Amino acid sequence: MSVVNNFFGHLRTITKHRHMVIKHCKKAGILWQGLRHDLSKYSPTEFIPGVKYYTGTKSPNEGERIDKGYSVAWLHHKGRNKHHFEHWVDYSVNDGEHVIMGAQMPRKYVAEMVMDRIAASRTYQGKAYTDASPLQYFERANETKMLHPQTRRELRYLLTMLKDRGEKETFRFIRQVVLKGKDFAPEEITPPNP
Repeated sequence: MSVVNNFFGHLRTITKHRHMVIKHCKKAGILWQGLRHDLSKYSPTEFIPGVKYYTGTKSPNEGERIDKGYSVAWLHHKGRNKHHFEHWVDYSVNDGEHVIMGAQMPRKYVAEMVMDRIAASRTYQGKAYTDASPLQYFERANETKMLHPQTRRELRYLLTMLKDRGEKETFRFIRQVVLKGKDFAPEEITPPNP
């Protein structure tokens, strides 16, 4: 692909993703977060590698990671976007040892993370997307080790609800339960039937 094609392809991809997140965040009751979602992707630190490693089928961060062994764009992105669990990874002092672990994410960012995963799955999978796609990605990815246990339960609970009941019910649940601070996501991972 040419640089011009990559430029416009990457711009289209990140803008499509962002607009989808905005639409979903509005339905879930977190419009302001949606409007601010992923603005750092338009910064030179993220946009230039995005153009260079653009394929249209997966995140350019993967290409940069393969090329360099790390992704400057991703390191920049996760540090500025609280809907990524990696933003919340820190170390804790446990019996005098520093242990790297995930901190519990505030619920409004867990909700935005769900919207982000739906939009990313839709963007990259296209017509192959189903409401099970974000949960399938979550289960395949090797990220659960770094998630705080409660954040992991909440995310799995919401993605399972999405798979079983669809977006409308999941977004309603986020508005009425998750963002209101009500208890959910106990030890069992499957949402109970209504």
